[in-house]
Amino acid sequence: SRRAFLKVSMLASGALLVGTGWVRDARAGLDGETWKPNLYVRIDRDGTITIVSKNPEAGQGVKTAFPMVVAECLAVDWQQVNVEQAPLDDRYGRQAIGGSRGTPDGWDDLRIAGTGALYLLTHAAAVQWGVPAAECTARSGVIHHEDSGRTAPYQALLDAAADVPVPDVSALKLKSRPEEFKLLGTFVPGVDNPKILTGQPLFGCDVRKEGMLYAQYVKCPVFGGKVRKANVDAVADLPGITHAFVVEGTDDLSGLMPGVALVGETWWAVNSAREKLQVDWATTHSDSSEGFAAEAKRLAETSGAVQRHDGDVDAALDAAEKIVEASYYYPFVSHCNLEPQVATALYHESGRLEMWAPTQNPRGARGLIARTLGMPEENIHIELERIGGGFGRRLTHDYMVETAWIARVVKKPVQLQWTREDDLQHDHYRPAAWHHFRAGIGSDGRMSAFDHHFITFGRNGKTVSGAGLSPRHYPAGLVPNFRLRQSIIDCNVPTGPWRSPGHSAYCWAYQSFFDEVALAAERDQLAFRLDL
Repeated sequence: SRRAFLKVSMLASGALLVGTGWVRDARAGLDGETWKPNLYVRIDRDGTITIVSKNPEAGQGVKTAFPMVVAECLAVDWQQVNVEQAPLDDRYGRQAIGGSRGTPDGWDDLRIAGTGALYLLTHAAAVQWGVPAAECTARSGVIHHEDSGRTAPYQALLDAAADVPVPDVSALKLKSRPEEFKLLGTFVPGVDNPKILTGQPLFGCDVRKEGMLYAQYVKCPVFGGKVRKANVDAVADLPGITHAFVVEGTDDLSGLMPGVALVGETWWAVNSAREKLQVDWATTHSDSSEGFAAEAKRLAETSGAVQRHDGDVDAALDAAEKIVEASYYYPFVSHCNLEPQVATALYHESGRLEMWAPTQNPRGARGLIARTLGMPEENIHIELERIGGGFGRRLTHDYMVETAWIARVVKKPVQLQWTREDDLQHDHYRPAAWHHFRAGIGSDGRMSAFDHHFITFGRNGKTVSGAGLSPRHYPAGLVPNFRLRQSIIDCNVPTGPWRSPGHSAYCWAYQSFFDEVALAAERDQLAFRLDL
């Protein structure tokens, strides 16, 4: 590759900086009429500045925020900048949204990219003018030498900048303090706002390719159920239908589950044909909300497995002035994205797969597709479409591997668009749970003991995604006598994070219970919590 990662460097701050794709051969920085000093920055001969945003965008604003950091360090006006969405590319490092990690993870690389490009331009001007680079300043896309009055716009320096040796990270002075910022900290509208407001294509469901077919994928109402038989031949003969076939699938509840693929010339034709589909499903379990509730009731009478025990909870409860008991339950919850799950794919005879998808974690999607289809990851190219609602749902990739499998069969561009009913019935839900609390109140009105029996869901003895509760969860370590017990209900329902994740449910149970304890203690709600 012409580009190579910067050597890992350690700055005085202790931040470990992994490189940003600098060109090792300086002359290779000019590609036709465009200067590309790194993966994030391109400057054309006409002065057009393009900054690439590496992470997917789902509404949080990273597609605007990331390029703002680069533009700040490149010393250009925001009005000069075009923003471009990056595809999945391993050279960018982490390309995912989740856990509020985007900006912290990207902060160093983004500053290095902008500052490094500016370093090359500044030193190019200094060499041309025969002055120290330290005497040159940059603002609004122009290099200035104040003493001589000379100026040069960036586009006039591209050839010379390509000859400047690439600096080590330690040679770059990275902006880090608010008083150094001109762009960061100001209000900047989202770069996609005009297109969103005028209804222009941006999202996964907006993708259109020449000769594209449309698909739906019908799965068993019971999770993991397999197809015994289906009238696919009869459905394939319906108007507008090009393919109808059974997919054996896998046992991965977050991957390619068994089902029937219907493909046609229009989505409406496929949706209409779906009404004629008849499937005999083979199911392996009978999980139900009623069954879960009955099992939870039974487990509530047991002691559960102790996850943490500080002090002596039973003795503290016996000695308490008052004991407060309460139980809380919440159901499985769907993400219900505004844009139901969708992806578009084209499988080439060469074995290359192209995908256009709204995904929060494209690298994870690529890995799942490669394993399921038995193909090399390097043969899979994923373009990142704007996400019409993520909330953790698009951290899993069942809809993408379904699309990839169908595309390999039809060998034409195909878009799999879930219905709203599909989305609600085959979500990866935030798990249900039961919380049984007991708290002791001492003579001082403070919580002297806290006992929690948490009933949740799991498989093979481990909690499923989104169902685990840390033994360190508040108020662990804040109450002298603390105990967390856990019981697990076996579950064949696909689950996953839902926004926070976990705490969106836990906080309701915990904080509601603390309200009850504070009321029983005749304490002010805030003062009671601050005492913890």
